Amino acid sequence: MAHTLQLRALEKDDLTFLHKLFNNPDIMNYWFSESYMSMEYLKESYDKDKDNPKNREFILTNGEEQLGFVGLFDIEQRHRNAEFAIMIDPGHQGYGYADKATKLAMDYAFSVLNLHKLYLIVTKVNEKAAHVYEKAGFHLEGELKEHFFVNGKYHDCVMMSLFQRDYWEMITVE
Repeated sequence: MAHTLQLRALEKDDLTFLHKLFNNPDIMNYWFSESYMSMEYLKESYDKDKDNPKNREFILTNGEEQLGFVGLFDIEQRHRNAEFAIMIDPGHQGYGYADKATKLAMDYAFSVLNLHKLYLIVTKVNEKAAHVYEKAGFHLEGELKEHFFVNGKYHDCVMMSLFQRDYWEMITVE
């Protein structure tokens, strides 16, 4: 049976899924974060941050199946911007889920939160992710030289952004 991909709010029951993602070094190297988070740490973080107005965390689902995690972080109400981040479970990569999840997050950010700008940082070696972001309408803002230390060496990153006005123009054309 075909289902519709959707973003839903992160729930405590999703922490086992997140634990699996956050303990996968292949994923976390692209998130510039140390992997191997304990379940206890995740539970404490969830309890502490679940009502934080500066973050919106979602699970990408297809029916009941968990496919990935999407976050809007450091939401600034005054400046109306936020950082976008996404991770798709390795078993579900290559099916276009990142494209759809990115579009769902953009719609939420610009239509519901009325943000002016979404931005992200991606390492230059993560070409697949950069392609997803470019296809979604994000544009290069600048380069961050030797910005993250992963696997024994420093990596260059790029900052990309998308403005609300450009989003409205894109969806009007579609």
